[in-house]
Amino acid sequence: MIKISVVEKIVFTFLLFVAGMLLLRIMYANSFRYIFLMWNLFLAWIPFQLSLVISSAAQKNKWVKYFLLAAWLLFFPNALYIVTDLMHLGEGDNNAPLWFDAILLFTSSVTGLIMAFISLYQVEQYLRKNVKAKHVNKLVVAVLFLGSFGVYIGRFLRWNSWDIVANPVSLLIEIAVRFVNPLDHHRTWIVTLMLTCLFSLFYFGVKQLATAVVLNKDDFAV
Repeated sequence: MIKISVVEKIVFTFLLFVAGMLLLRIMYANSFRYIFLMWNLFLAWIPFQLSLVISSAAQKNKWVKYFLLAAWLLFFPNALYIVTDLMHLGEGDNNAPLWFDAILLFTSSVTGLIMAFISLYQVEQYLRKNVKAKHVNKLVVAVLFLGSFGVYIGRFLRWNSWDIVANPVSLLIEIAVRFVNPLDHHRTWIVTLMLTCLFSLFYFGVKQLATAVVLNKDDFAV
């Protein structure tokens, strides 16, 4: 019998909620306008699952874990990317109420962030077992920076994770010119830094809040 963790149950519940809202929208508006959200959530689910495998005690081969870490880092931006789907609010058909679409897009974004941060936390725990403690937070911020950069090249340059295999030369050239001539591509770094700050605030803030609740649970009692 397959054992499903509490975390997986929570994520699955959110996914069901988004899927249910999409089904209602299709039935009410006779439109598949936001069906792409399910594909984006699937892409966000990949790094979430990879992180669970990485954190599994049963997987002891370090080279396999290095490969899984590389695959996780490649797909990790997809989980953060869903936040940018909020820009689609109000676009397309007007057959569904705006408030409904706002809740749909917001819930989808939150679901993506939940999977992103859970996967990042799992990887962080793995790093704490294999890297000096003083370097872990720096590595986490570096991951969020790379993830934010990935969100930019996905949203604005329209590259996908699999292009690293399908079209690696063009992708690497597109990335390289932004590092070689950063001033000519200032929007890239402004957006990347803003997203890095936003995701860092969310990630570290939620962690600190959770710790504060556990350590001071009497103060939060009703």
